Amino acid sequence: MVVLATKIYVEGTAQKRTIDSLGSLIENDLGEIDVEWTIGLREDGFPSVTIDGPDAVVARNVLRERWGSITPTFEEGTEYVGTLEAWDDEGLTLDAGTDKHIRIPSDRLGLGAGTPKQIRTRFGLVQHLPLRFVYGEQPRLADEERDRLYEWTRGTGRVNVNSATRAEVRATVNRAGHAQDIVTVERLGLLEQSIVCHETTDPPGILSAIGQHLPSELLCVIP
Repeated sequence: MVVLATKIYVEGTAQKRTIDSLGSLIENDLGEIDVEWTIGLREDGFPSVTIDGPDAVVARNVLRERWGSITPTFEEGTEYVGTLEAWDDEGLTLDAGTDKHIRIPSDRLGLGAGTPKQIRTRFGLVQHLPLRFVYGEQPRLADEERDRLYEWTRGTGRVNVNSATRAEVRATVNRAGHAQDIVTVERLGLLEQSIVCHETTDPPGILSAIGQHLPSELLCVIP
C-alpha cells in the first residue's frame, strides 16, 4: 500500500468526483504495469492505494515519484512531502499524516524577507498545497521546493487554487472566457492547481473573473 501525499478534503459529490479523478490519473500512471489496485481514503484525508500483482514494487515506486508518500516514520536528513496545514508569524505547519505535524520555523524556509504569512501570500501557497521538506531537529523546506517557488516568481504570473480538480479549474477558466489568456493549468496536487498566465495577462484579473465560480482559496503569484 502507498499513502499519497495529497489530501482529499472535500465532501459529498465533490469527494466522489475527486476520487474518480484520482482513479483516472492512477490508471494513466499504472496502465502498462501488471498490477491491480484499489483506492481507499484514510480518516486524515490522505488517499491510500493498495496494489497487488507481479509488478507491485514498480507500481508503488511510480506513485511515490508522482505524488510523494506519507510514511509512518522519518529519518534525519531525508526528504518527505507534507501538505500546508497552517501558518503564523513564527512558521509554517505541514500535515505529514495522522498526528504528524511538521513545524518549519521562519528561519528555515529560505524564501527571503517577510513573515511566514507574507511569504505564503507572495508565493501563492494555498492551504493543503503539497510541499517537500527535509526532516531533522529543525525541519526545513527542501532545496528543490525552494527552487520551484522562486521559479514561480520569475515566470509570467500565476493564480494558485485549492479545493478543485484540474478539470474543474480549466472548465471555470473557459466558462469565464479567459482560455486564451492562460498557458496551462498545472497540477500541484490532487485538489491544488496553478493557472499559468501569458505574459500579457494580469493574474489579479483572472482571479477576479473566476473567484466567484470556485469555492476555493485563490492566491496570485506576481513576478
